[in-house]
Amino acid sequence: MALVAVVAYFYPEKFICVDTGRVATADVIIVLGGGNHERAGRAAELFKQHVAPRIIHTGEGDDGINRQLLLRSGVPARAIEVESKSTTTHENAEFTIKLLRAEQVHSAVLVTSWYHSRRALATFQHYAPEIKFYSRPSYYAFDRNDWSRLGINKKMRLEFVKLPAYWIRYGVY
Repeated sequence: MALVAVVAYFYPEKFICVDTGRVATADVIIVLGGGNHERAGRAAELFKQHVAPRIIHTGEGDDGINRQLLLRSGVPARAIEVESKSTTTHENAEFTIKLLRAEQVHSAVLVTSWYHSRRALATFQHYAPEIKFYSRPSYYAFDRNDWSRLGINKKMRLEFVKLPAYWIRYGVY
């Protein structure tokens, strides 16, 4: 346990970033709201690589901006679905999984910020173990030199509070 704490402290990006690697294909790409709008760009990039035929954006607040970013990146409007009620990662999963189940989705690629990817993946997997989830995060501000300058340091460190909080509150680990 002490070793994990040391690695997490000195190399947080190795602990909280989960990238499951190249995905041949999936039924849908799910882009979580938040970040610095880099998530929509990553989702569009994966869409153009034919990873999935459509994108669901989940999250209130920046859903309109991210939809516009997807459209400007060449994703057709018919390929974009928006879930605009959720305000937390837990709600992202709760509300989006209802859509996935209704549409009989079997696999999905989650797109979020690198520092949020472990908790996001764990949350979706926890609530829908029958669906195969992959994580392909955005690497915006992944370089350690950018953490303080771009405000990522605070967001990244907050994940170390939110990870155990999700385990305690929702049983997500």
